[in-house]
Amino acid sequence: MLTIALPKGRLAEETMDFFVQKGLLSALPDPNSKELTYVDPEKTIKLLFVRSQDVPTYVEECSADAGVVGWDILQEGGYDLLVLKDLGFGGCRLSLAGKPDFHPLSKLSKVKVATKYTELTRKFFFSKGISCEVVKLYGSIELAPLVGLADCIVDLVSTGSTLKANGLKEIEVILESTARLVWNRSSFYTKRQEVANFLEQINK
Repeated sequence: MLTIALPKGRLAEETMDFFVQKGLLSALPDPNSKELTYVDPEKTIKLLFVRSQDVPTYVEECSADAGVVGWDILQEGGYDLLVLKDLGFGGCRLSLAGKPDFHPLSKLSKVKVATKYTELTRKFFFSKGISCEVVKLYGSIELAPLVGLADCIVDLVSTGSTLKANGLKEIEVILESTARLVWNRSSFYTKRQEVANFLEQINK
């Protein structure tokens, strides 16, 4: 049996639908269930439902053989995983955003940026030759420029409606992200046959 970690929420639902289409799952879990694990009736796959940021850790630490996670999270964390496939769904972008009158080059001193993507943010501003101070937040990041906590934000954007609703504009796309299939290096070799069968199905 292969154990696969999925990020709770919309991406897990998209992944499970994809797995059903590929014949990897024979049934879906009860949508009202609060259980954090699900074993397919065919007993070939066990799913773990975890926070999106935790998927790579579960896979890297051998608690799961594989996982599905956004490219943004992989790039932020620098995990030692095999990235086997761009699944092509779960699309979004990591962007710099701020008030309509804000532009990072207009500030002579250090730019203050609110984000949970601290490493990608630092790399982005460094590549522009701009000094930045990062304020790490985990939610309601759009609020930071409105209350003076930061000059701008770096956050995931899908439609841009949340930015607009809070009077912010998207300034520059830092990274395009989609869901990726990742695999634990040890499991990839110790479960060779199961991996081969899985990849054959997923690539049909």
